[in-house]
Amino acid sequence: MAADKPNSLTGFSFARAEAAAMRPSRLEDEVVALFDQLRAPVLRYLLSFGIALADAEEIVQEVFMALFQHLRQKKSRANLQGWVFRVAHNFALKHRLKSRRQAERFSYVPDLSATTEDRGPDPEESVAASQRQQRLLSVVRALPEQDQCCLSLRAEGLRYREIAEVLGISLGSVAASLEKSLSRLTRAEQI
Repeated sequence: MAADKPNSLTGFSFARAEAAAMRPSRLEDEVVALFDQLRAPVLRYLLSFGIALADAEEIVQEVFMALFQHLRQKKSRANLQGWVFRVAHNFALKHRLKSRRQAERFSYVPDLSATTEDRGPDPEESVAASQRQQRLLSVVRALPEQDQCCLSLRAEGLRYREIAEVLGISLGSVAASLEKSLSRLTRAEQI
């Protein structure tokens, strides 16, 4: 076949060059792997801001497009997980500001009551569990925004240093915020 004959000037066949162009690059593979690993945690984090699911999914795509551009420009590869959450955090803040300008402010904490397992036929146990959940959710809702963000990021498995980078605060502030938040939740649990 003429298409598979090497070009005398380049030494490559056109078919091989075309096939190579169709394969994803290492960079694309790396971004796809990070997307597969971080999509769900980033999406949950965005949802904790009260962003609608469709908007949050769009932001996730924007975050990973930004990651692709970041890596393509050969910028730092240090702590890409922290970088992804920082960019997602910034996009979430921009989205929320834009939404506030368009409509009234509303705060959203996912309603976890639908995820409570059926604990069996005991209605007293079910009511007690529901009241406990509502009590803990009200404590979380009452926390300052920064504390809610720290708690959310920690729940997604980020280390204190990564949380500090994402939120642009000191490591000590993260530790104090989480200590205060967990203390409030513990007190609410004991009631």
